[in-house]
Amino acid sequence: MLGELREEVWYCNLELPKNGLVKMTSGNVSGRDPETDLVVIKPSGYKYEDLTPADLVVVDLEGNIVEGHLTPSTDTHTHLYVYRQRSDVCGMCHTHSPYVGVFAALGEPIRPCLTTCAMLGGEVPLGEYVAVGGEGIGKEILRKIGNSLAIVMQNHGLFTIGSSASEAAKIAVEVEEIAKITHHAMLRGEPIWLTPEQIEEMAHLYTHIYGQK
Repeated sequence: MLGELREEVWYCNLELPKNGLVKMTSGNVSGRDPETDLVVIKPSGYKYEDLTPADLVVVDLEGNIVEGHLTPSTDTHTHLYVYRQRSDVCGMCHTHSPYVGVFAALGEPIRPCLTTCAMLGGEVPLGEYVAVGGEGIGKEILRKIGNSLAIVMQNHGLFTIGSSASEAAKIAVEVEEIAKITHHAMLRGEPIWLTPEQIEEMAHLYTHIYGQK
């Protein structure tokens, strides 16, 4: 079932440890099929090195397992809540990456001081602390994320959204790099923060000019 989406979600999950965004079994990527509204997600507590496309779990938007022999991620209902409320979102990623974790531990958003912040929507906002499991994190994500594609959850980590699983995973990699540079810049002094006008200008470039058409 959903062979192509399985392959995409599997590949995106493997990108997390490859880019240093997770350790051991933490983190996950999911993808939603817009035609069926079925969601493919990583199984709970499963080693990335052992993961195959067949190990991924297919659930409906209420969390019922449609296909799969493993238990889905404990973040499943977080993903599903967002998917039910945002029809434009077809991919989500969750990481515990170290530099984003610094901002999560301090309870701080990641303010925009680099042009690449524009591809995320500018500032990466901060969501308040919510216990893992259930729909609570999903509700807080939608309450605070605004026009951003990423959100730092206090004392927890990063959640990203996208039009596909691939976009959500890419954004997670970008946010960690931005968090790393911003963190080091703040150790040296006060970064030069981008203005809303500068962010809008760069967002236009990333949306309409950058990349292959």
